[in-house]
Amino acid sequence: MRLTAYQQHVIRQAARDCFGPGVRVILFGSRADDGARGGDIDLLISTDMSDIEAIVRAEIDFQLRVQQAIGEQKIDLLIDYPGRGEHTPIFEIAERTGVRL
Repeated sequence: MRLTAYQQHVIRQAARDCFGPGVRVILFGSRADDGARGGDIDLLISTDMSDIEAIVRAEIDFQLRVQQAIGEQKIDLLIDYPGRGEHTPIFEIAERTGVRL
């Protein structure tokens, strides 16, 4: 995994603060691969939240907190929540290949 211990801590804490204590965070994509180079931070966030407006506010707050703490980074989020309709194949790829933070 190509995130520092500090970056991992910031992401975990921001996820808990924004999406609730039951949140699950998975890093996937090139940053989950020690042999890869560069790349954005791809995260799958699974939350118990179900109110879409609250999820959108949480996503914005999460991005802001992480950016303020670790600097400008490209962060791509997949957010899974109860009642979410269709799951595109990237959700399964993230679950299968990712690393839980």
